[in-house]
Amino acid sequence: MPARARARTYDPVKTRAAVAAQFEHIREAVRGLDGERLGRPTRLGGWTVRELVAHLAMAVEAAGRHLEQPAPPAREVTVTGWVAATAARAGDIDEDTRALAASAEPAELLDRAAERFAELVPAVPGERLLAARVGAMRLDDFLVTRCVELVVHTDDLAAALGTPLPYDRQALAAATRLLADALAAKAPGGSVEVRVPPYAVVQCVEGPRHTRGTPPNVVETTPLTWIRLATGRADWWEAVESAEVTASGERADLAPHLPLLG
Repeated sequence: MPARARARTYDPVKTRAAVAAQFEHIREAVRGLDGERLGRPTRLGGWTVRELVAHLAMAVEAAGRHLEQPAPPAREVTVTGWVAATAARAGDIDEDTRALAASAEPAELLDRAAERFAELVPAVPGERLLAARVGAMRLDDFLVTRCVELVVHTDDLAAALGTPLPYDRQALAAATRLLADALAAKAPGGSVEVRVPPYAVVQCVEGPRHTRGTPPNVVETTPLTWIRLATGRADWWEAVESAEVTASGERADLAPHLPLLG
């Protein structure tokens, strides 16, 4: 059995700054959107841009909302565990998102979320436990999950609006690394090396473990392509055929292990 990899750590101050920076990119993109663009469909199961923006506001405001509640007695979910646990809450998330979207204009929701985040989330986040939707999590871990939410849905927003949007480098790095670590947790092993330069390299999938030289099974792709694969926005074999992913070796097939986050 392969040795357990050391858990990755994230600088909580940089993570908090990344959340704020990526959210500001989203606020800039949404300012001035007219009714036609807010009503455009997205690739998210019936949500329009309006619902997607409400979900983004909800994702950021959640940090402050949880901090206003009593701390749970014990940690229940790790940062990688959040990836696997989120899918089970999809129905509740959809219901809450639609209700929030109907309650106020998108720009107002984003402004309120930004204000509450700045007011309630400490500049130096610690390990204070939060009663998150998926279970009790540390605040510093929860902020990493906010990077994933913001980066993934910035890509969804860009696709719906038909225009590229900017990414904060730290937020993109955190999202890439967490989803790579979630793959390693879901498919533990050392036979395949997955490279997502410049942010992440992980080994995964059961089989002969690579020890030296060039690994016999290597997967390599870009951060945004990896994020789309990991969240079901892109198909594995289509990405391989279009050369968005390079996969060498008989075990370098990640299709059975994807997506990680719906």
